[in-house]
Amino acid sequence: MKMSKIVRTQSGFLYPFILIFGLYIVIHGHLTPGGGFQGGAVIATGFALVVVAYEYKDVRKWITANRLSLAEVTGLLAFIITAYLGLGSTFFRNWLANSGSIFGSRVPPGINPGNLNTGGVLPVMNLAVGLEVLGGLGVIIVYMLNYLKRGEESAG
Repeated sequence: MKMSKIVRTQSGFLYPFILIFGLYIVIHGHLTPGGGFQGGAVIATGFALVVVAYEYKDVRKWITANRLSLAEVTGLLAFIITAYLGLGSTFFRNWLANSGSIFGSRVPPGINPGNLNTGGVLPVMNLAVGLEVLGGLGVIIVYMLNYLKRGEESAG
């Protein structure tokens, strides 16, 4: 079923903002409520918006189960590899903390507004979890789309 031009235009307008907001939630997960799971779910909701607004054949060109499965596996591997990199002392050791590199700045003492660069491995883990959740929920959305399409074909 094809939605009206107004719905397609508005979903095309909102889609980038949904993706940016989901990425914001993922990146700021160590400073605010949220994180990888919540941000990945928001980004997958953007995929659901596209699925609702556009036709089946158009969506199948843009969003495929193979691409989403690859994102899911990549996120899972990134999470496991990041955990194993701290294995010199303990599993899941925060090996980026206070290193001075990306996400490794020292946390200033006292009250501060939160520095994005002080999370250590937490932002890396949030990115990995966000990618994994995006892939998993996206695959579910694609399979639901396939089921709905089969139902339309058998009814028509």
